[in-house]
Formats: sequence, structure tokens, C-alpha cells
Amino acid sequence: MLELKNIHKSYHLGSHSLHVLKGIDLSIGEGELVSIMGSSGSGKSTLLNILGILDTYDEGSFHLDGTLIQDLSETKAAVYRNRFLGFIFQSFNLISFKNAMENVALPLYYQGVSRRKRNRLALEYLERVGLREWADHMPNELSGGQKQRVAIARALISQPKVILADEPTGALDSKTSQEVMNVLLDINQQGITVIIVTHEHDIAEMTQRIIHLKDGMIEEDERKSQRSEQRSRRSE
Repeated sequence: MLELKNIHKSYHLGSHSLHVLKGIDLSIGEGELVSIMGSSGSGKSTLLNILGILDTYDEGSFHLDGTLIQDLSETKAAVYRNRFLGFIFQSFNLISFKNAMENVALPLYYQGVSRRKRNRLALEYLERVGLREWADHMPNELSGGQKQRVAIARALISQPKVILADEPTGALDSKTSQEVMNVLLDINQQGITVIIVTHEHDIAEMTQRIIHLKDGMIEEDERKSQRSEQRSRRSE
């Protein structure tokens, strides 16, 4: 589904250059549930931006569903984002003057879907995240967990193949974080690839695979079976 080979990315700040990603090789298959961890400055946000076609890379190759993603115009990049990707953010990114239903329906507005159809679909997706009865409520009338579930419904309404979640539980308490993760786990069970950037170890432990970044490189790529084996050896 997503294939990165020898990805390098630098940012140029005046006369200085900051080499953020240093040869990333990464393959994420259809239906995987993956978390990306790393300290501040490790490159995880830059990596997520490249996966989300929100930023370009300097060297290497990135294929999304078999298509090379490189040197795209903003229009073409938007087409691929709309076709393949859904985004979830720590700060929810809901529009304050639109109710829950309107926020969920927004991606379909940009796709030219009629108001009646997009609102009907928005209600269906709110139902899927358990918020149908909150459809007419404004964001300031929702709890943090409810806002994130609205954001998840908005990410799903375009029927993406990949969900990219940037610290989706970072602004939530532990109980609400678990509820949001349960929704993401359900989404993954439907065959959608889910990639989560997180600094929370308990959240990462709920995923099938943990990719650890350090200084712009993959330090470790653990799968759940490997983690279980390591814990078993430690307990012996």
C-alpha cells in the first residue's frame, strides 16, 4: 500500500540545512495497524507529512497503492489525498461555526456532492462513531472525545484506504483515549490501513507494529508477535 525507499528530507533555514529524514526504507501493507514513535525532532511528523502528500521529499521514492508520488502539482496532490487518505489530528481541526454533521460532510462538499447526499452520508458516519444524536451540536458543545470521533467520521466519509492519525489521543484523558482507540481498531478491522503517530507507549502497544524513529532513521521496527516473544523471554 505504502512503499518508501531511501527517503531523504532536508529543510533549509537561511544558510543552514537541517537533514530530518536520512534514508527511510519502509513498507506498510494494506490493512496494517501501525504506530510511529520517536522523541521530538526524530522526524516522525515529517514522515507523516510525506505519507500524507502534505510535504515533498528530496531523494528516494514513495509509492502509494503502486503510484509514484513525486513532483505533484497541488491539484494532483489533492486528488490523491482525496482518493486514498483520511486525516485525524490532535487538535481535531473542526470548524467552530459548523455543527457535527456539517463538519463530517465537509470533504464531500469539496468533491461536489449535493447537500442532501452529503448530509445523509454524514449522519451515517456519525452513527458509526456513536454520535448520530449529536449531529446538530456545535464543536463547543462537544467533549474532547466526541470532537475526535467527529473528526474520525470526517476522515472516513471519503472512504479512504489509509487513515493517518497525528497524536489522535494527545489531548484526551486515558479513558477517552481508550474509547477513541477502540474506534480506530474497529476501522482497522474493516481493512483500512491505520498509521498513528504517538508518544504514548500504551497507545502504541495496541497496534500490530511499532516503528521507532531516532535522528531521522528507523531505529527499530517491532511487530506484535516479536514484542510478545520478548516479554515471554523476560518473564522466564
